[in-house]
Parts: sequence; structure tokens; C-alpha cells
Amino acid sequence: MPVHYIFLMIAVVTETIGTTALQASHQLTRPVPTAIMLTGYTLSFYFMSLALKVMPLGVVYAIWSGLGIVLIGGMGWLLFGQRIDLPAALGMGLIIAGIVIIHLFSKATPH
Repeated sequence: MPVHYIFLMIAVVTETIGTTALQASHQLTRPVPTAIMLTGYTLSFYFMSLALKVMPLGVVYAIWSGLGIVLIGGMGWLLFGQRIDLPAALGMGLIIAGIVIIHLFSKATPH
């Protein structure tokens, strides 16, 4: 796997950690989850910037935000008991399909 994709996946994971910590921070009133959130977002943007050295902004952002949406939906369900209804699950499936199409067929990003 090319290193720019590894950087992008690290950006997605750290963004997911940051957003999960944001929910756990209770509106930034709990110091440890707030610190985790800040660290997660900082690392996410740093690694996204590394991916942007090689990949176009639109493609990076589509993958970063799309995978983040799906992962946060899963974390909300697993950790916070938040339910995802059928339309939400179908929408997330379409997001994944879009990311796969970009990865497999787009000439805008190096493979």
C-alpha cells in the first residue's frame, strides 16, 4: 500500500478517536476526553496534510470524511448505544461504495 494511503488511514482513525472523545467529553467538561479529542484532531489534520502532498484535496476529503462517517456511526452504536436505522445504514453503504469507486477507478489519485 502506498505511504500516502497509510497517512490517510491514520488520519481517518485519529479523527474517529477524536470525535469519539468529543462525545465522551460531555461538551468539553471532562479533561481527559477533551485532551484525547484535541490530540486526535491534531494528528488527523497532520496526517491528512501528508496525504495531500500526493493526492488531490477532493479525493482526500471524500475518503477521510466518508470513512469517518461510517466509523463514527459504528462507534456511536458500540460505545454509546446509539441506533442506526435502515436509511442511515443504506446511506453509509453508499458512502463506502463511493470510496471503493474512487479507489478502483479514479485516475485523480495515484495507486
